[in-house]
Amino acid sequence: MELDYLLDFMARLAANNTTAWMAEHRPDYQRARAACTELVRQVLARVAITDADLASLTPTDVLFRLHKNDRSQRDPEPYKRRMGAGLKQGGRHAPRAGYFIAIQPAGRSWLGAGTFHPTPEMLAAIRQEIHYSPDEFHRQRLAPALLRHFPAGLDTTGPQLTRPPRGYAATDPDVAWLKLKTFGVGKLYADAEVLAPDFVDHLVADIVAARPLVDFFNEAL
Repeated sequence: MELDYLLDFMARLAANNTTAWMAEHRPDYQRARAACTELVRQVLARVAITDADLASLTPTDVLFRLHKNDRSQRDPEPYKRRMGAGLKQGGRHAPRAGYFIAIQPAGRSWLGAGTFHPTPEMLAAIRQEIHYSPDEFHRQRLAPALLRHFPAGLDTTGPQLTRPPRGYAATDPDVAWLKLKTFGVGKLYADAEVLAPDFVDHLVADIVAARPLVDFFNEAL
């Protein structure tokens, strides 16, 4: 598994992010893509043993495209600066919470667990579940196993509403959580961690630690 080559390719792409450069380096891209595919294959094989929701997935089901689909006129770069996958039942675009692996050089490789671009319908369902089952929500977000692997806990730095969502009172004790527009935990990995022989072990352990929280969100969905 050539994760060193994958990191090197992504660093070179970041410095030459054009369609012309990619066309000239297509074999390099394919080699880097193969390394990412093998990483994802190994992770899937390990987590599928204990997580039936992921058991039928293949790397093809979960790997994201490198080409940007939502580039604005102000974004001149046609390619993402990371390569990765979304591990969740139904595949990478399924309307569910899951696990997101991104490999990016300079210490930007990342694992996220939860839902980071939920639809309005998904947000409404998760907020309702938090409102109906606050004790379980807090038990899962404060679980010692989760916080050992994701010390920052549930991310509150992302986009959120300025007012309570429709149907919820400003005096609701969980209003701060109900205002969130993303629900997940995440952690970064240094390049040395990505290149270490036990990187897959760490990814799998982190996913297992986050599973109860992800399951809570998926119960709502």
